[in-house]
Amino acid sequence: MFAADKPDSRLRAAWLYVLLRTLEYAGPAFIKWGQWAATRPDMFPADICQQLSKLHSQAPAHTFYETRKIIEKAFHLPLDRLFEEFSEKPIASGSIAQVHKAVLRTKGQKPLVVAVKVRHPRVSTVIQRDFVIMNWLARMSTKFSSLEHLQLDKTVQQFATFMTKQVDLTLEAAHLMRFIYNFRQWRNVSFPRPIYPLVHPEVLVETFEEGRSIQDFIDEGPRTKLHSQLARLGSSLLLKMLLSDNFIHGDLHPGNMFVKLGKKVPQLILLDVGMTAELSQRNRYILLELFKALSDKDGARVARCALEFSEDQTCTNPEAFVGDVDNTFKQYLSVRGTSKMGDYIAELFEQVRRYRVNLDGEVCTVMVTVVILEGWQRKLDMSLDIMRMVKELLFKAEWTASFEYVMGAIAAP
Repeated sequence: MFAADKPDSRLRAAWLYVLLRTLEYAGPAFIKWGQWAATRPDMFPADICQQLSKLHSQAPAHTFYETRKIIEKAFHLPLDRLFEEFSEKPIASGSIAQVHKAVLRTKGQKPLVVAVKVRHPRVSTVIQRDFVIMNWLARMSTKFSSLEHLQLDKTVQQFATFMTKQVDLTLEAAHLMRFIYNFRQWRNVSFPRPIYPLVHPEVLVETFEEGRSIQDFIDEGPRTKLHSQLARLGSSLLLKMLLSDNFIHGDLHPGNMFVKLGKKVPQLILLDVGMTAELSQRNRYILLELFKALSDKDGARVARCALEFSEDQTCTNPEAFVGDVDNTFKQYLSVRGTSKMGDYIAELFEQVRRYRVNLDGEVCTVMVTVVILEGWQRKLDMSLDIMRMVKELLFKAEWTASFEYVMGAIAAP
């Protein structure tokens, strides 16, 4: 803890490294907590969030013997009755589950290539044990005044909800179906399709999607029309999720986005939809008002919106918070003259953490998603201005004339 309090020092760098390795060795719940904490810059310093974001790496895989046993127990059939081919070596492995490529047996139809997501054995038992430890640590933290503002007891409750969505693979299948329906008219955005009835809390069989990671296009050069199309498509799908559907993919980093090149336009394939965000009508209204304030470059309005997100507000000095955010935005604009929404939100998070402003977890997920998405979009197309796109949508006549009516009327199916 001494090292943790020494910013920009070798001690702190060593402490951050030990923190990362400790979470990796502690097990799935702690790895997932680290991944979740990396998306909460409103609660943790930027260097901690950056370090914990490295936990999105490959996790150890379980054996093929265990995979076979889990699948056969879930569907009450031998593996070779379900699949013509099954790759024993997983193509990916995370802290909760691993993925195998297989060919599904189909009666009188062409064999179907599928991805089989299999939960690690005993992961539920391990996670329950880890939650006992986390809850004890959270209760202990309330005894220390320096840690009270983190509200770790409430944080563990929020994380438990997040973790539930990750562990039950039937929820991920339901999320996929909802996204497929929401984007049914979009030919250039797609998702894997779950293969019912081969959906179980421990096993999810879905269509296998071929494509290149969007990271390949981010890394390559020089920039072409294709890169610009991908950047604008990413912005468009996020704004649709936010403004029209109120159902947002909460983990839109490049590793979860594949590109399939068509004859005319590229197609984006979105993977790993276990983490999603869905805002209450009140928070959704406030968030869109905050985005309007961001597009107007009005720091004071942005700060006031942030204070409205939680009815149990813990801000130490609301007036000073509003003034500081406003001054920071003005200085930021005078020096950089930029219109990057991600930079504005990052600046806001710094002030939120300093003044101990309480943000709703779902709202924070959406804001972090915007930051992450804009970050890789800018690498694809420097001219992209997501704030201008937001402004054009939010300030249309139908939005401004009866905003509350529209907010209530537009809902995801």
